[in-house]
Amino acid sequence: MPEPSPLRIIFMGTPEFAVATLDALVQWPGCEVVAVLTAPDKPAGRGQQLHESAVKKAAVAYGLPVLQPTNLKSPEFQAELRAYAADLQVVVAFRMLPEAVWNMPRLGSINIHASLLPQYRGAAPINWALIHGETQTGVTSFFLRHEIDTGDLIFQDVVPIDEDDDFGSLYEKLRQTGAALALRSVQAIAAGTAPSIPQVNSAELRPAPKLQKETGRLDVAQSATRLANLVRGLSPFPTAFTQLPDGRTLKVFRAKALPETAARPGSWLTDGRTYLRLAACEGQLDLLDVQLEGKKRMPVADFLRGFNAASLTTQA
Repeated sequence: MPEPSPLRIIFMGTPEFAVATLDALVQWPGCEVVAVLTAPDKPAGRGQQLHESAVKKAAVAYGLPVLQPTNLKSPEFQAELRAYAADLQVVVAFRMLPEAVWNMPRLGSINIHASLLPQYRGAAPINWALIHGETQTGVTSFFLRHEIDTGDLIFQDVVPIDEDDDFGSLYEKLRQTGAALALRSVQAIAAGTAPSIPQVNSAELRPAPKLQKETGRLDVAQSATRLANLVRGLSPFPTAFTQLPDGRTLKVFRAKALPETAARPGSWLTDGRTYLRLAACEGQLDLLDVQLEGKKRMPVADFLRGFNAASLTTQA
């Protein structure tokens, strides 16, 4: 009996998070990645030179055809996509697809999402799981449908969140777990054994909307525990922040909540040498790793050596 032909796959993704999945698919002999879709090159930096996405760089290194459409609804683009005759499309951190695109292959399209769906549907699931103080999260593979992140589930893998995890460390854990999950899902689809389980909604679903700049502002009307989780969820990027009494912005990369409450919310506490704390409505936020605008990121003790602690006398 002849061996079945490798599954023809089109991969769609843009950031570094998606590269591990592309690596896993390229290395599995049961499939053939026939093309890669990624975001158009964008100008960045002082010289505004065009920068390629992490996925494009990986695809070029593998010698794969790269498509960078600006309009996914364009008939010309869809005709080009159809010409690859893909059996399946695998999507990781790309963009919303029109039905004509996600429904094009005979086996449809699957997505790898960095949460345990239906929780944390949206653009920033890793950040929001940390911001809400979750103790576990995970990755989910599912078939794409009309509404974002609502398609039938294939597989899920749980990933514990450690106390010292921030966005950077959890991102890396989920990136690797997601790649393994994607490969397992594609293998099950190829074998005809992949489940298709409808998502069950509940009244306690938490969304994961796109982060805005104001998301990172430290609001002293919140408890110190909530502020510490916000710092974790936004570190090292895009970073939580506050304003010093002189109006300058202070980014906060690491912090911990302390139970002390004998201070007016918004006031600063420091010995000028070893600690800097911001009083919240419940407890104090002990800043550990900070960056003053125009300066480098540094431990708070190094920051205090070059800072006039006497200026911290008014409410933040």
